[in-house]
Amino acid sequence: MSIGNSPEDDRPSAGPPEEDRPSAGQDRPSVGRALQQARIGLGLTVEEVSTTTRVRIPIVHAIEQDDFSRCGGDVYARGHIRTLARAVSLDPQPLIARYDAEHGGRPAPTAAAPLFEAERIRSEPRRPNWTAAMVAAIVAVVGFVGFTLFSGGDKHGSGPVAADTAKADRPGPSRTIHPSQPQPARPRPQPSDSAIAGLPKDQVTIKVTAKDGQSWISAKDADGNLLQDGLLKQGESKTLTDKKRIDLVVGNAGAVQLYVNGKEVKKVGDEGSVERLSYTPGDPQAG
Repeated sequence: MSIGNSPEDDRPSAGPPEEDRPSAGQDRPSVGRALQQARIGLGLTVEEVSTTTRVRIPIVHAIEQDDFSRCGGDVYARGHIRTLARAVSLDPQPLIARYDAEHGGRPAPTAAAPLFEAERIRSEPRRPNWTAAMVAAIVAVVGFVGFTLFSGGDKHGSGPVAADTAKADRPGPSRTIHPSQPQPARPRPQPSDSAIAGLPKDQVTIKVTAKDGQSWISAKDADGNLLQDGLLKQGESKTLTDKKRIDLVVGNAGAVQLYVNGKEVKKVGDEGSVERLSYTPGDPQAG
């Protein structure tokens, strides 16, 4: 008599416990690891990526190690991620979304009106000018007395006033009085487009202002010499000049006001974007 297997032996194995199973998110590399793998897959070095994107080598190394402390804030970290992802042929949106999820999400924009009201300076009430009031009162009294004396002399027909009046009534040679010709109004000078309008034509002059927020600015001349590399706080400005050309990299371009050779560049970029611009003495053709 053979002994058959029990029903429990025919049941399929339940597999490893749930805590031993790998989760789907563990196979997905981090933001920095994804950028590093894409760069290596394309056969690019960190120096080549830095030259292409204008992102400094130490910052590229830090981002590939998921260290975003050297970026200068979330706005610049998103801009660097977007720039590096495009340089290694990756879609930047999933990487930025993952960065936001791991760093508390994208902050909501702050309303500008309350900040403006808080910073408004109230003017002190003016004190009454008693000196001007006294002078006006004295002038009024003197004028009233003079008018009274003049009216009294005309009424009695005597005195110096009456004699002058009679003398004036004597016939004399007629004179033709020509009305004075109105002087033509002088044309007012037209205001310049900016404080640096009317600059020399043989050089390029750039004035950049962090108008709506702070911005990271890097600029080089035509020979590759560094003219500016640092953070502009909100309200700060920087003016750069060169004889041939200025290559400009602007972080958080939507917050920047830019004048080139005295003409305003209306659209520099979007909020959080990193823009690479280049200007010569003849630029821009239109403000």
